[in-house]
Amino acid sequence: MLFLKLFLLFSLCSLTFSHDADFNPHLLPRPLIIQPEDIETQYEKFDDELNLHCTSWRFSVEANNLSPWKTIPEECLGYVKEYMIGRGYKLDLERVSSEAGVYAKNLELSGDGKDVWIFDIDETLLSNLPYYIEHGYGLEIFDPIEFDKWVQKGMAPAIEPSLKLYENILDLGFKVFLLTGRNEKLKSITIENLTKAGFRRWDKLILRDSEQHGKLAVVFKSEKRGEMVEEGYRIVGNSGDQWSDLLGADPSRRSFKLPNPMYYIP
Repeated sequence: MLFLKLFLLFSLCSLTFSHDADFNPHLLPRPLIIQPEDIETQYEKFDDELNLHCTSWRFSVEANNLSPWKTIPEECLGYVKEYMIGRGYKLDLERVSSEAGVYAKNLELSGDGKDVWIFDIDETLLSNLPYYIEHGYGLEIFDPIEFDKWVQKGMAPAIEPSLKLYENILDLGFKVFLLTGRNEKLKSITIENLTKAGFRRWDKLILRDSEQHGKLAVVFKSEKRGEMVEEGYRIVGNSGDQWSDLLGADPSRRSFKLPNPMYYIP
């Protein structure tokens, strides 16, 4: 941002010294007078335009209109950072969890133990924001090796609105299935991290095994939902931060998309 402001100032100075085509070389140049309020107004207009641009980009991401994409726009780094560590992200998480809770409370369960709510893990139950703070909030190309190193630490905190929803879902009598794209080799540390973060009960934890390596997330998760349906389960709720958590075959009766402008998983 500082570079852009300096560039704008330099451009204004250049225009000031070059607008007179017929100048007298024997006369001293006129003093440059820049009104501070004019410069500040132009800075503010530029900042407003950039903010609108990045807000539009984030809206398109959440609406799944930009798929696929690899990194956040470089010019939106400050915007994404402010959103993720500020009130905006927290309010959006609270809104999603609140709406999911209202839906769940108004459902009449069958009583046969076959009504299932699916939760994704990363950026749905557990937050990897500490990792992404160190990796540009999604500005860097995703590195699975570095990310797995972070996962192995087992330090991801709970997403508090999701924890509240999770506990309500269990109390209402739903079966809870955790369906994640994490590799099976991360199962023990995933269980440890979930437990430490407050997620102490679930009915199934489903991870990728070696046979599913390389499959698109939407294919892998669709297949697993299909297996649930074949076993007689009814998928009445599904919470995830990626569209690939929610779309595909055998979708939930109703799905809830959590915000995530940092990365996209097909």
